[in-house]
Amino acid sequence: MRASLLRAAVAAVAVAALAVWIIALTKITFGYTTLALCLLMLVGGALRFRVLPNHPAALDSVALVAVFVIAGPWYAVAVSVFGYLAQLRQPSPVIKRIFNPSYRVLAAGGGGLAYAAVGGPIGADALEHIPITVAAAVAGTIGHQLTNALLVSLILWLEGQVRVVEFLRSVIGPTFLPMLGYSALGVLLAVMWIGGLNIVACFLVVVPLIVVRWALSQYQAERAAQAATMRAFIQVIETKDLYTRGHSERVSAGVGMLGRYLRLPDDRQNALEHAGLLHDVGKVGVPTSIIRKPGKLDDSEMDAIRLHPARGVELIGNIPFLEEVKSAVLHHHEKYDGSGYPAGLSGAGIPYFARIIGIVDAFDCLTSTRSYRPARSVEETLAILVQDKYTHFDPDLVDAFVRVIKTQGWSAAAADQPAPDETVQASLDHDDLSLGSGGGASGSAAGPA
Repeated sequence: MRASLLRAAVAAVAVAALAVWIIALTKITFGYTTLALCLLMLVGGALRFRVLPNHPAALDSVALVAVFVIAGPWYAVAVSVFGYLAQLRQPSPVIKRIFNPSYRVLAAGGGGLAYAAVGGPIGADALEHIPITVAAAVAGTIGHQLTNALLVSLILWLEGQVRVVEFLRSVIGPTFLPMLGYSALGVLLAVMWIGGLNIVACFLVVVPLIVVRWALSQYQAERAAQAATMRAFIQVIETKDLYTRGHSERVSAGVGMLGRYLRLPDDRQNALEHAGLLHDVGKVGVPTSIIRKPGKLDDSEMDAIRLHPARGVELIGNIPFLEEVKSAVLHHHEKYDGSGYPAGLSGAGIPYFARIIGIVDAFDCLTSTRSYRPARSVEETLAILVQDKYTHFDPDLVDAFVRVIKTQGWSAAAADQPAPDETVQASLDHDDLSLGSGGGASGSAAGPA
């Protein structure tokens, strides 16, 4: 039923877009200007950039604002499809190839209506009324964005893959204001074009953007290479113990889920996920004999384990973009009541990221098999986290994490983990919690008295 509604909705959008586009073609004059504007949209669609770290976009939205000012809304509708042509080389289902150019036409129409409603001047008149032009460009951008969001949300709702509210919150919300800022570039391009530079204005505006885009891509590539190196490093560390394989990746994913639920800004979200990935990197300095010991650790061995947060900070200390995760790596074994390590911090004195990682770290440990016990169920583990609020964990963050897991689920450790070793006589490790006793270890393993 939903698939049929999806096809019907796409067909309706396509028919409406075709009708609007044909009307637009009857309203414009074909000539040099039209050809130049088509080329402008084509180039804009080919040049992609990031509005925010996790939100790519194309410059055709900037070019569209310029077309509003240079030639008017009908021209914008007519040439809008050329912004999609550059993406045809990317393989995609037929239904998307129909919907994508169609919603671009309708979104251009929505932006054009808003531009006209504000009384946006066209052509040479724009040079005489710059304030009105800027106001109309902002209105046109808002109209374009809202129409775009409405149509895409409709399809997402029919597909049932992403919740509309989540899409609006995580994609449209963060990009809305930045895209309004980019509309100023469209006005600048249009003013230079109308002022006599014509298509040459594209080079003066677009070329610097290309240079910036190239520089940002190099920066992103460097960060990606660093992240890949760290992931490889973590995988090497986790080969020391088959029971913890994939632990750091799962903790990174878990803190990412919680961070998004808490609506952290993108830069903080990225830092949190890095911290989750690297929280145990200091284990590279822990002897393999201790990590693989088939039995309970004595106090001296536990002390060696407890050094891993500090060693982790030493390892990542020289990587500039990880500066803000150091405190999280160092303090992720602190406890809310002050009985953790290495500094015995308590309550809000524990860094925020460390409090988040501590919850997810223990959760993944409990839902994974260990040499001394099988994996616990998600439901049982959530109950343990709730039980250990105020003693081990930040109560508000535990409540938030429980809601996240109950609504989004959890990908537990792979089923091919080794079975528990029945000869091992131990009940917990440094990440684990005991049942029914408030949690935690005993002796020096529990942290400072």
